[in-house]
Amino acid sequence: MIDFKEGYILSIDKPYTWTSADVVRKVKTLLRTRAGLKKIKVGHAGTLDPLATGLLIVCIGKATKNIDAIQRGEKEYVADIRFGTTTPSLDLETEPDGEYPYKHITAELIQTAFDGFLGEQEQIPPLFSAKLINGKRAYEYARTGETPEIKPAKIVIHSLELLNYCAPTATVRIRCSRGTYIRSFARDLGLALQSGACLSALRRTASGSYNVANALIIDDLEMLFSTATDETD
Repeated sequence: MIDFKEGYILSIDKPYTWTSADVVRKVKTLLRTRAGLKKIKVGHAGTLDPLATGLLIVCIGKATKNIDAIQRGEKEYVADIRFGTTTPSLDLETEPDGEYPYKHITAELIQTAFDGFLGEQEQIPPLFSAKLINGKRAYEYARTGETPEIKPAKIVIHSLELLNYCAPTATVRIRCSRGTYIRSFARDLGLALQSGACLSALRRTASGSYNVANALIIDDLEMLFSTATDETD
């Protein structure tokens, strides 16, 4: 029997189009309906965009105290970066707003460009993001057509590996620090290669010591929560 109140950490493989908040709501619903736990803290350790899939760590009960420590861990992603196209959101959530040449880009050029992205650096977050600017989320400005100045943030990219390149799309494994926007990396890589680029797919594969290989899919949660203690508030 699992005592969720004492603290439990779930590794979940977030589905495509689900928000991180959707996953938390699902967990809360199951805690209430399957485990009889109506008042219990639940939170996630690191947001994933709706169009991203992969590892989302959800903390329950006393384990919510660990959220900040978990978020500080190194992250790993596998990203598809499409050259020749840009979008306002830097991914496929919005329609293309620019077309650029890409046929000059080779796997060798991509590998060479990677050298300029390794280590500590400043990165400008996407306008379509939850970054706070003067008390408002950046995406709130973006949806009204405003373009406020977004200050760069310090990040670290630990490693970059080109897994495949089939023009115009490169598949890249990225290990990076907390706060790194892979959409911004895609934008900046396109610029470095004298083109434009956007993120066409993203999967988080690891966060600190947690790996998506050990994560549960949403359908697995029903059985897990049926093993909880039947204590109620």
